[in-house]
Amino acid sequence: MKKILVLCTGNSCRSQIAEGYLRYFSDEKAEVFSAGIETHGINPKAIEVMKRDGIDISQHTSNHVSEYSHICFDFVITVCDNAHENCPVFYGKADRIHQNFPDPAKATGSAEEVLSEFIRVRNMIRKFSKQFIEDNLPS
Repeated sequence: MKKILVLCTGNSCRSQIAEGYLRYFSDEKAEVFSAGIETHGINPKAIEVMKRDGIDISQHTSNHVSEYSHICFDFVITVCDNAHENCPVFYGKADRIHQNFPDPAKATGSAEEVLSEFIRVRNMIRKFSKQFIEDNLPS
């Protein structure tokens, strides 16, 4: 079984959303983890927009990347430039993949506008995650 780590700055939004979708699309063909180079706790809006798409991430935890230093990953996916630039070295055969997504937690405006940005970013991550699984974990 392949092991995938999704890495972001705070492990609160983008990496949590990606973990949820990668688990969903991999259909148990992979173990998926997410972490941050810091931990900020899970953003409630990330939980909300995933729930709207039928995926429950409410039980996820915000983890620091050091918690996974003992795991030999097949893929390490960075989903923000900060994590990409500050990603620790992972020993072994991990393929590093970088795809920067906007940080929806930085959205401003009305509650509706902020939620709209979370949904927009969620949809970008869903598309990336589905394609990643199709390309890297064939049936």
